[in-house]
Amino acid sequence: MGTVTKAPSAKAQAVAPDTPSPDPVPEAAAPLARYTAVEVATIGLAVLAAIAAARIAQPFLVPVVAGILISYTLRPLVSALERVRVPQVVGAALVIVTLFSLLSVAAWALRDDFNAAIAGLPNAARKLRVVAAESARDSHSTMTHVKAAAAELDRAAAEATGKPSVVAAPAPAASGVASQVQSFLAEQSSKAMLVVSEILVAFLLAFFVLAAGDKFRRKVARIAGASLARRRITVEVLNEIDTQVQGYMGTLLVSNVMIAFATWGGLALLGVPNAGMWGAIVGVLHVIPYAGPVVGAVTVGIGTFVEVGTLSAAFSAMGMIFAIALIIGVGFTTWMQGRAFRMNAVAAFVGVLFFGWLWGGWGLLLGMPLLAVLKSIADRVESMHAIRELLSP
Repeated sequence: MGTVTKAPSAKAQAVAPDTPSPDPVPEAAAPLARYTAVEVATIGLAVLAAIAAARIAQPFLVPVVAGILISYTLRPLVSALERVRVPQVVGAALVIVTLFSLLSVAAWALRDDFNAAIAGLPNAARKLRVVAAESARDSHSTMTHVKAAAAELDRAAAEATGKPSVVAAPAPAASGVASQVQSFLAEQSSKAMLVVSEILVAFLLAFFVLAAGDKFRRKVARIAGASLARRRITVEVLNEIDTQVQGYMGTLLVSNVMIAFATWGGLALLGVPNAGMWGAIVGVLHVIPYAGPVVGAVTVGIGTFVEVGTLSAAFSAMGMIFAIALIIGVGFTTWMQGRAFRMNAVAAFVGVLFFGWLWGGWGLLLGMPLLAVLKSIADRVESMHAIRELLSP
């Protein structure tokens, strides 16, 4: 009778010293291992299609996104009015009307500076014409020598190849500067009207979202799924978005007001006319990250040169604008946003550049809060682990 050999138990196999164990799969690579090459390519094409659609649909998406962000910003004020028994619709209307009234009062207070700047345009144009004429006289001899050298080179090349030299036809007369200025002003006026219309649409949408109250949030929670866990995660994400957007907008408002008043005081000390107007312009331009301070400094420098007439005053004004932007805009704002967002600075910079490419100036303005919204979602959705790692500090 043969002997029966028992197979080693599962426990014995698990503790066998000479049994090689498989290499563990890195945790970060596990989500990527679930997808095949075809699925990865499909996801990439879908992302590219979404980016192209967002670029094409900019006139529609920009007011919608701006309106939703404005509603998140103004929600605490409407909630405060609701706690004192003010209906949501009435509270939303009061907040929007009060905001527009404050902006109108600020514009009315600066009307004298704007009128003085507009009245000084002829004198500014005269100064620019004198400077351009002096610059042309100084460089006339140099340009003449350069043109003569180019003509000699053309003649030498023609003689070497045996071809007759071609005499350049005179350039067509340029249109007058006045017509160019008029066309430029007309183009910029149409763009400004488009921006104003988009802002009005955004505030109108913000009013409807604020008047709806928590209905929109409840609808989003129901769309997220029937399970209680999905709805809980959705509510947490919405609350986090509330906190992130309100923190960003509050920081932006405080820092830009500080920059406007600091610019006003600094330019007044330098003796620059219409310092209040330039302070308001710099404060508004500083809303746009990175590009806004540069545009504001260059604008103030040109305005100071036209008003004062010396390059030293222009460079002093520009240096002061950059110093204010560095101290308040970079130091104070970065510190407050770092506490509010907890976001990687490199990823935030690249993300803002991406939205700037996508939507221009509106993208630079809306890029940071959109990144904050994306990070709030990625922090609570396991499938967005890669995005969470990229945006985390």
